[in-house]
Amino acid sequence: MVDDSGRQPPRRRVPGPARSARPARSARPARPERPGAPRRPGPGARPARRPAPSRAMPRTIRLAGPRPRLRMVGVALALVLSVFVVRLLQVQAVDSATYTAKADRNRYVAHVLAAERGGITDRNGVTLATSVDASDITADPTLFTREQLGIDDGPEQAAALLAPILNQDQETLAKKLRRNTRYVLLAPRQTPEVWKQIQDLRTTLARKARTESGVVDVLAGVLHDPSSKRVYPNGELAAGILGWVNAAGEGGGGIEQMLDKRLSGKDGKIRYTQSGGRLVPTASSTETPAVPGSDVELTIDRDIQFAAQNAISEQVRKSKADRGYVVVQDTRTGQILAMANAPGFDPGDLSHADPAALGNAAVQDAYEPGSTAKVMSMAAVLEENVATPGTHVVVPNRLHRGDRLFSDDIDHETWYLTLNGVLAKSSNIGTILATGELGKTQAKANEVLYSYLHRFGMGRPTGLGLPGETKGILAPPGKWSTSQQYTIPFGQGFSLNAVQAASIYSTLANGGVRVEPSLVRGTKGPDGQFTPADRPERSRVVSAKTARTLARMLESVVDDEQGTGLKARIPGYRVAGKTGTANRVDPATGRYHGYTSSFAGFAPADKPRITVYCAIQNATEGSYFGGQICGPIYKQVMEFALKTLQVPPTGAPPAKLPVEFKP
Repeated sequence: MVDDSGRQPPRRRVPGPARSARPARSARPARPERPGAPRRPGPGARPARRPAPSRAMPRTIRLAGPRPRLRMVGVALALVLSVFVVRLLQVQAVDSATYTAKADRNRYVAHVLAAERGGITDRNGVTLATSVDASDITADPTLFTREQLGIDDGPEQAAALLAPILNQDQETLAKKLRRNTRYVLLAPRQTPEVWKQIQDLRTTLARKARTESGVVDVLAGVLHDPSSKRVYPNGELAAGILGWVNAAGEGGGGIEQMLDKRLSGKDGKIRYTQSGGRLVPTASSTETPAVPGSDVELTIDRDIQFAAQNAISEQVRKSKADRGYVVVQDTRTGQILAMANAPGFDPGDLSHADPAALGNAAVQDAYEPGSTAKVMSMAAVLEENVATPGTHVVVPNRLHRGDRLFSDDIDHETWYLTLNGVLAKSSNIGTILATGELGKTQAKANEVLYSYLHRFGMGRPTGLGLPGETKGILAPPGKWSTSQQYTIPFGQGFSLNAVQAASIYSTLANGGVRVEPSLVRGTKGPDGQFTPADRPERSRVVSAKTARTLARMLESVVDDEQGTGLKARIPGYRVAGKTGTANRVDPATGRYHGYTSSFAGFAPADKPRITVYCAIQNATEGSYFGGQICGPIYKQVMEFALKTLQVPPTGAPPAKLPVEFKP
């Protein structure tokens, strides 16, 4: 306090014990009292406070230095990086090629792009064979494994679902789905309906797999590739000509096989990135487009083919014969207008076909022609100026030549025939007598006859080039047996096929010039450009005079009441034709059994346009004579062909050559 004078009053001392004097030293801070220690009492001291409860002081934690930790982390990272580096060197340097190949196999998928097969049409553009959209049902077997499906029997379950749709054996499908590959073909060229069934089944399974427990989508790995299927809109029509396409997509017969390279085109290829069996749209892909096959235009006329096939099929059925064939040919161009076989087959469904009926018997069967071949003998006789149509030929009931006694098809008294009569009545004995005049010796006569047979195309390919075609059998004259020297002139002892037989008559109808038979008019490529077929070879066999004379003689076979071809008459038209009934060699035994019945001819006789040839093998019901069972077929088919091609009658009166003479 301060008094009124402004001085400070002296401080009061607090009595206490005396202290000894000590030398002065620098002041130092008072030592703090220990917590909880009682303060010493003294004058003026404040009352001692109650001791506060003791509290533990927090313990200070000190962190170790960071460098050891950094070292440990660095070492760990170095080890991890070294593992990656070693692995990277192995993948990219040491085993790079192996891993690249594995990656490509798993990542990239390559498929063949099947070329569209060309169509086959008749001469008027009517479709005979074509291709329609189809699907190759495929699968990725890696998507049927336990790793993918979580079950062990994925392939078996999938096969059980697919077998009834694909009409295949369940076990066979299961084996395919277990293969160690990324691609397998389950069923080629299936219809769109088949793939639609599989798609519907896949969709149902996928939906159930998402919503129901225990259901596995076992068809997720079933895929399809666009393909095509061969169809034949007319069923069995011209099956022997067309052939068929086998399971591998290759021609299996006929034109399909003969022109397979042109029809099939050139397959393409696509290579794309896939994932889970599906195309990755954003990834790269390479594609080589397929080149479609060429279309083939045939020489045949569908309508004429239909008429020929119906006629021969019906007669084979009635006669209970083994088989039969009809060939229709344009006499001027050599083009085949129809080539029908019975029995036939459906090239679009071979599952029910008779193996013996497959192929084209009209060019594959070799048989002895019989009397239809006599025109070649007569052509040689006329061309060599040995005789004329009016030359007298005395025909006995029997003729002994070599080691045999020859006869005609019926017993008769001695016939007094002209050469024209020999052909009209189809006398074997008269033919032997006429051809015997071709040379001063029988050996010389054989050589002359052989040369004409060869010119007519015997023992040579027809020129069609169809698969399995036979060129027939004609031995050189030096190898003819004693009996062959006398049987060959009337059509026994050598063999031919039906097209060769038709070509004989087309040659005579064409003024003695043989035009090699043809079946293909041309091809049309993918660019639409039509390329005609090569012109057929032409060769003169006999003179035009001889051909005209023979045409008049062949009219007598049909027109004269003593002729054997009366059933082949066509009202309003002049018809030239010849019957044939030959002993038939049974292919199974190699011995003669049954008969080959035939009829061949052309019309109009004085201005020929069409040749028709018919043959039936081993007729067992009713007549077996060629004039009786093949003559009506000739008439039926020829009439239809003349009307279809709008060939008018000539209106000229028929030639009336004498058949007999009075001795």
